[in-house]
Amino acid sequence: MINPVPSAPALRDLHAEVALRLGVLDQRYTASRRALVDVLARAGRPLSIPEILRAAPALPQSSAYRNITILIDAGAVRRVAGNDANGRFELAEDLAGHHHHLLCTGCGQVFDIDAAPRLERALAEAARDIAEANGFAVDDHRIDLVGTCARCQAAG
Repeated sequence: MINPVPSAPALRDLHAEVALRLGVLDQRYTASRRALVDVLARAGRPLSIPEILRAAPALPQSSAYRNITILIDAGAVRRVAGNDANGRFELAEDLAGHHHHLLCTGCGQVFDIDAAPRLERALAEAARDIAEANGFAVDDHRIDLVGTCARCQAAG
């Protein structure tokens, strides 16, 4: 799984980049938006709004939804589909690094994982073949592996 604790310099660089992206939209980098980015940067996995609010209890729920939307519009955050009704959010891949997800059908959690270089090469080759066969230009790929996490396996 991906290391959830970014260094202080990495966080400073992250906040500077998010501020620039918001500035392009004439949006300010408010304390609430900074708190959301901090929570997502430290989480190491996509979080639902209730999980974000537990990690940042001073953040009002209405503010969290509004600010997540603005951060998505700025290209700093992206929504991740899960196996339950909760949307989950994480930093944009160009800020957090390329990764894939494990989706638990039991609890609905989504976990970030780094893919092995061998898998990435195989995916790139398969994507190239599929794209050529269909006249399509592939820019990126995402893989979600669906199953049951260790905690749900132990409980079940």
